[in-house]
Amino acid sequence: MNALRTECIERAVAEIQDCLVVGAGINGAVAAAALTGRVAKVTVIDKGDFSSCTSQESSNLAWGGIKYLENYEFKLVWNLCKSRNRLLDAYPNQVKEIRFFTCIAKGFRKSHVLIYLGAILYWFMGRCKTRFPRVLSRRVIQREAPMVKTASLAGGLEYSDCYFVENDARFVFGFIRKVLKQGHCAINYMELLSAEWKEELWCCTLRDHAVGGTVKLRARSIVNAAGPFVDILNERFGVQSPFRHLFSKGVHIIVPQIIEVKRVLTFFASDGRLFFMAPMGGKTCIGTTDTPTDSETAEPSDDDLDFLISNANTLLKLDRPLIKEDIISTRCGVRPLVIRRGVEVGLRDWTALSRRHEVSIHTDRKLCSIYGGKLTDCLNVGEEVADAVISFGLQKGGAPERWYGEPSSDERRQFEAKSKELGLNTGFYKHLWRRYGSDAFGCLEKIEEDSGMAERVIGQYTRAELHLMAEREMIIHLEDFLRRRTQLALTEPRDTMCKESGLQEACRILFGEQSESEYNRFFGLHD
Repeated sequence: MNALRTECIERAVAEIQDCLVVGAGINGAVAAAALTGRVAKVTVIDKGDFSSCTSQESSNLAWGGIKYLENYEFKLVWNLCKSRNRLLDAYPNQVKEIRFFTCIAKGFRKSHVLIYLGAILYWFMGRCKTRFPRVLSRRVIQREAPMVKTASLAGGLEYSDCYFVENDARFVFGFIRKVLKQGHCAINYMELLSAEWKEELWCCTLRDHAVGGTVKLRARSIVNAAGPFVDILNERFGVQSPFRHLFSKGVHIIVPQIIEVKRVLTFFASDGRLFFMAPMGGKTCIGTTDTPTDSETAEPSDDDLDFLISNANTLLKLDRPLIKEDIISTRCGVRPLVIRRGVEVGLRDWTALSRRHEVSIHTDRKLCSIYGGKLTDCLNVGEEVADAVISFGLQKGGAPERWYGEPSSDERRQFEAKSKELGLNTGFYKHLWRRYGSDAFGCLEKIEEDSGMAERVIGQYTRAELHLMAEREMIIHLEDFLRRRTQLALTEPRDTMCKESGLQEACRILFGEQSESEYNRFFGLHD
């Protein structure tokens, strides 16, 4: 089994942890990373892989919430834009500005002029950091986005927001990497079964889903970052928060490339919601739906897929209409929307709920819970939770270290110089730096020892990267690699991957003697 994971388990159970973070989606990952410089011992666990729930099903966007302007949530938009700009500054290689090309239908509920004025207000609330919005006439839309049907349009507008160059789950893993590099513990496939507050300690029983069996862990505090499962976990802890979750199911589909422009095409779908088509790894991501659900987990329904395909066919001029057989993969997530306990929300009010977050604190038990939240606002969530845990009296001495952002420009220059010395092309070493940060030096060491390590094995991924991931990224199952450490499972048809000879080699590097069983497990084959 994975040596790094085994080491983390041994260290986590050997000593009392200052904080146990339960859930390793974006909320749990940033909470753990923010705590690394402020308390002595942090462990973050997840019953699945890191970022294997809601945080792997996002729209892959870091945006300031322009749609919330329609509900006059100016403070929320102001703060989200500030958070988006922080990400843009802290992650210049991972978070990039992208233009949104928005089409407005004739007779839409808001006038074309009013929507454009809203875009200017949005730009101003974004501290004027991105490019200025512009009005689009039908003629401009026809010229710059010829795939769009324009007969029913009044016009459009273009404005800026940001996107994650890698997939959302990869961005989340960057915070897990920070936890590990600072000497703290991160353990995937480890589920919290029970937790008892006794003599100022949480005495926890954990189930290991990777190797079987249970382990005991003691912690001075707990952060409940279980996403849609926060309320269920709080029942287990015997506490009640003043907040609760409502759930919204969001579905995206990934299809072969149908837009060639490097921008996001945005429309208002048949139900009045924002509807977009965005580039993703040489393919097109179409979404999203927004339907209420009572379940913490969800699967895309035929109605969801029909809605997405029908709207795409209605809005675009395609050589042939999209059909379900064109779908390469789907993304289906449950968005936890926070409301106050006791408040009833009707369907009309529910559609207006925002993705704000709340941190519920139980000082008497040294427990805090994160409700709601989104990728854009993650740095604020991390800092808020760290402050809450510190308020329990657990801070170690010394000033806290910076817990987020890319490595220094000096390190990057050293990396570029070494890459050029090894004869690596610019695109390749930029890819390594963006994905692995300072860990990318490990790839250069492997390539320097063996030039064959620079050869691609599957997709754009080289042997050096696969060996680095095997050593440092706690990949337990093939799905972890294909769906979360990379986005190959999203952008490559399953039957194509099954025939890809490089995948067999990737399995051998990642799983050794277990490579065949992991391959068969992912593709549903019998050993």
